[in-house]
Amino acid sequence: MKSMWMYLAGYVILVVGLVAALWKLGILARLGPVWTLIGIVVAIGLGVMLAVSAGGAKTIEVDDKH
Repeated sequence: MKSMWMYLAGYVILVVGLVAALWKLGILARLGPVWTLIGIVVAIGLGVMLAVSAGGAKTIEVDDKH
């Protein structure tokens, strides 16, 4: 679970860096705020999906003895 949060934090830092680079290049000014917000939401949603899939599924076995 800890690695999933680390992965997600790294992905958020990556998205923030990309947004800062696009802003500095002036690309975000041409796109407008609505498309910028849509792109950020999609990128963060993709990061959440990747973080969950990287976390892996864990199987818990319960031994019932009666």
